Amino acid sequence: GGLDLGAGSAGGSPALSGGQSRRRKQPPRPADFKLQVIIIGSRGVGKTSLMERFTDDTFCEACKSTVGVDFKIKTVELRGKKIRLQIWDTAGQERFNSITSAYYRSAKGIILVYDITKKETFDDLPKWMKMIDKYASEDAELLLVGNKLDCEVDREITRQQGEKFAQQITGMRFCEASAKDNFNVDEIFLKLVDDILKKMPLDIIRNELSNSILSLQPEPEIPPELPPPRPHVRCC
Repeated sequence: GGLDLGAGSAGGSPALSGGQSRRRKQPPRPADFKLQVIIIGSRGVGKTSLMERFTDDTFCEACKSTVGVDFKIKTVELRGKKIRLQIWDTAGQERFNSITSAYYRSAKGIILVYDITKKETFDDLPKWMKMIDKYASEDAELLLVGNKLDCEVDREITRQQGEKFAQQITGMRFCEASAKDNFNVDEIFLKLVDDILKKMPLDIIRNELSNSILSLQPEPEIPPELPPPRPHVRCC
């Protein structure tokens, strides 16, 4: 009483033997939305390590300093949408500021990182805030991260100091993390993306989603021309 799938063909179809299905595999659903996130902070604070832990789940003990700008891609799903994250990792040395500043404007989220074991990286935070206020969009979500929590015994900056700095900046969140121990790394990026989506009105999200289905073209390696500095700053 069963259906003879081989009827009408000589010897039957090998592809259908053993109850195999001819259904084609569905291609993966394209991303609904693309967001750019930039990671900034002084040299050696672990910006590259945070990015690589999140995107590749790897950690390099002797990571080389980033020259100029690098980026990685990771796709996440939040709020029922498939979101393609383009994460820009910037060099911490001042000589690269003229290059990296061009990436601020298009960033929807900015992660500012310092090393809890090096006071000078914390003391540099006002300098980085000036870069944000000069070049970034006023709507960009900000997150301050105290990295290298695995080196607690060498801590020079208390959690309270980090929290106090973040509280002085409107809308800035604060978190401590460890790229080495993979502590709070996923939470950093996912919470930042969630904050970005929550901040955007639903009608804007729907409009941007409908107009931002990604093509198969390569990711841009060169940012648009650097815009003029913003007239209003976020903080004094």
